[in-house]
Amino acid sequence: MKNITPVRIFGLVVGVVCGNDAPLWAAGAAQEDNSDLFVWIFLGFCALIVIAQLIPAAMMMLGFAKGVKKGQAPPAPDPVNHLTSSDV
Repeated sequence: MKNITPVRIFGLVVGVVCGNDAPLWAAGAAQEDNSDLFVWIFLGFCALIVIAQLIPAAMMMLGFAKGVKKGQAPPAPDPVNHLTSSDV
């Protein structure tokens, strides 16, 4: 037989109480205000803005990851001054 701990009993009691309250919450949320289409258009526009902001951020994070994976860049060669060098 499984051990029934007080935490499990408390979880069951909370689940039963919240499960029985769900129809009450649903009844209060079913109000008609005739703004469904405009609300969905607004939320879609907000989602479009968020996605447009996430694409460049994701590309930048991938660039950072590639840079870290690649390691350190080789040092640049020393510059040559053609005006004073004797190698002509």
